[in-house]
Amino acid sequence: MSTTRTATTHWEGTLFEGAGKVTLESSGIGTYDVSWPSRAEEANGKTSPEELIAAAHSSCFSMAFSNGLAKNDTPATSLDTQAAVDFTPGTGITGIKITVRGVVEGVDNDTFVRLAEEAKAGCPVSQALSVPITLDAALA
Repeated sequence: MSTTRTATTHWEGTLFEGAGKVTLESSGIGTYDVSWPSRAEEANGKTSPEELIAAAHSSCFSMAFSNGLAKNDTPATSLDTQAAVDFTPGTGITGIKITVRGVVEGVDNDTFVRLAEEAKAGCPVSQALSVPITLDAALA
């Protein structure tokens, strides 16, 4: 069964002088400030699309990797995953680096790395970064 998760953003003003608020609607866990300076310069207590992508990617990868390790009969005791999303103004997202460190009994480093690569390839967020995007646009 498929699920749909939603978030909305209310933006006011221009790109450089304006600001917005992104609301995580499906979970209801919060509304977060977002602005161009928080995206292209220092975060200053605000989030950015790239930070939200990093959060989605690190959590999705961790789920995929933990599943792969369990299927290998070497379930993880713990995984610590960081996704670093690189953004260049005027160019866009230029790369994502996933760093993972794990405590896993009964697995050697080569197997750990192989299963991590499989998780990276199989992670739905990794795959989503290249799927077609549809648009519905209209004046309010």
